[in-house]
Amino acid sequence: MTTLSALPVPLEFVLFGAMLLGVALFHNRALPITLVGLAAILAIEALVTQFPTGRGASALFAHARHEWVIIANLLLLLTGFELLSSQFERSRISDHLPNLLPDDWTGGVAVLGIVFVLSGFLDNIAAAVLGGVIARHVYEERVTVSFLAGIVAAANAGGAGSVIGDTTTTIMWLHGVSPLTVLPAYVGAAASFAVIAPFAALAQHRHQPIIADDRPGSPLEWRRIWIVAFILACAVSANIVANALSEGEETAPWLGMALWGAILLTSLIARPDWSSLRHGAKGALFLVALVAAASLMPLKALPDPSWQSAFGLGVLSSIFDNIPLTALALRQGGYDWALLAFAVGFGGSMVWFGSSAGVALTNNYPQGRSFIRWLREGWFVPIAYAAGFFAMLLAFGWHPSPSH
Repeated sequence: MTTLSALPVPLEFVLFGAMLLGVALFHNRALPITLVGLAAILAIEALVTQFPTGRGASALFAHARHEWVIIANLLLLLTGFELLSSQFERSRISDHLPNLLPDDWTGGVAVLGIVFVLSGFLDNIAAAVLGGVIARHVYEERVTVSFLAGIVAAANAGGAGSVIGDTTTTIMWLHGVSPLTVLPAYVGAAASFAVIAPFAALAQHRHQPIIADDRPGSPLEWRRIWIVAFILACAVSANIVANALSEGEETAPWLGMALWGAILLTSLIARPDWSSLRHGAKGALFLVALVAAASLMPLKALPDPSWQSAFGLGVLSSIFDNIPLTALALRQGGYDWALLAFAVGFGGSMVWFGSSAGVALTNNYPQGRSFIRWLREGWFVPIAYAAGFFAMLLAFGWHPSPSH
């Protein structure tokens, strides 16, 4: 009889794989499936195997101390950016974009370009959420899954070369990787954007062309515009200051706390739509449970660093959280950090739950949570990933760096 310890694959990976399969097949039950999966993994490691930090309650507490900042940040960001999108939508900026955007399919390219640029200095979650608000208005709420996949991919590409544009690049910065080191990831990001933008925009244009004129009777609410600008400025400033003062690891979720502090302060001036938290909280809990489960996997080391393994990690990040993958790569050393930043940052775009940007966007677009539809209608995202990765490899080659 085969014992649990004699299984060819650790039982935790079996449970994690079953959880992901359940999410893919029953996306309407993603949150309970993930919570049950997390509980099962915790039970197995408590009773049969062990936690990544050892056995017993003390080991679990040690693991929680190591992971709580990232998890708390994700929870605060996903719920906070949901409220930010409420303020942005009520400002009516999106209603005044049609006159500024091209009237044909290139208008969709312009929208994705806005998302790409925003993600470079905002978090990719914020860029995806704001892009979703813009798309809902300029396409009269008839947004295809193809365009949703394009928004997520544009957000992840735009943050790949910026240490404040994505959680994975921020982790690299915290561990001593220079912002200039990951900057070449924008070569891969630009190449991938050149693929996703036309395909996503053309698919959307065939389904619903962009509206030609601004919506009548929608005056700009400048009070909310300044509120959005203030909240974003607080988030960016907190991210830069906290990471610059950090000594290798964040001691608190400063970015999330700054975002929420700005939201609560400005709510005294103009009230956001607090009811939007209902959707945001569910998506946030789903992602937090997924990240927590991924962090419990018994990953002792990654494959030997090479461009082939970096490519594989990007593919893996579409179903396995990229945060623990990045942490392991930093601990192991020997990777080309710019190439890895693009791979794990953009790779999650291939599946809706493969990145925090995808989870945040599909909070407001539940049709995007179909695993099959995302793969079928976002077929160009894997092609864009390969195009961006090999564009970087041809331009710069493989330049591994020591451990940080």
